[in-house]
Amino acid sequence: MSDATPLDGRIALVTGASRGIGRAVALELGRRGAHVVALARTQGALEELDDEIRKLGGEATLVPCDIKDFDALDRLGAALHERWGRLDIFVANAGILGSLTPIAHCDPDKWEQVFAINVTANQRLLRSLDMLLRASDAGRVAALTSGVAQKVRAFWGPYAASKAALEAMVRAYAAETENVSAVKAMLVNPGPLRTKMRAAAMPGEDPGTLKSPEDFAPRLADLCAPGWTQTGKLYDFPTDKVLSFQAPA
Repeated sequence: MSDATPLDGRIALVTGASRGIGRAVALELGRRGAHVVALARTQGALEELDDEIRKLGGEATLVPCDIKDFDALDRLGAALHERWGRLDIFVANAGILGSLTPIAHCDPDKWEQVFAINVTANQRLLRSLDMLLRASDAGRVAALTSGVAQKVRAFWGPYAASKAALEAMVRAYAAETENVSAVKAMLVNPGPLRTKMRAAAMPGEDPGTLKSPEDFAPRLADLCAPGWTQTGKLYDFPTDKVLSFQAPA
């Protein structure tokens, strides 16, 4: 556990927690003392995560759930309220790449799926969790974004558009909670990491040249600590800097 950012007794929800970045973050939060509420579709992978968190001396609550089940996300807020009455940390990690395709060729159903998972699910979660985050003495939101939200590439339109929408939504939420609550909401760009999503997007890339989710997780966990003071900004892992969003030139 990091002496600088202990999270003893904090309640932390991590979506997409069964693999990749979500799994690494869940383990890091558990290592630092947080009770991890791990949400993912795969029961078996969640049980393996639970075993690993317990080996680290932490505790977890497993939520096997398809993040597109919006009614279940509504019920999650009620369940967390009944058990703890608050939520200290929300890591909005779950996301999909979708198809790398020209905008004009994108299948409407695939477009809707990308936005359902990357944007709408996170709006439904913020709606479900808002009062719980405000009830915390230091509610923290960390939402995973991508560099393509700002530096858009050809054929990445659906994913880039969804991440740009996510950024606008989280920045609006940060503005709505600033000065009237203890909530801090940050966007987080992990950059290129050794994940299945990255391999799907860049099949010819040598994964050995990339940092791992385990390299990234401690920096994200730092943003979840009660001592974190910034909100409505972007933490960029490749440069290890907190960046302010700029108006168009």
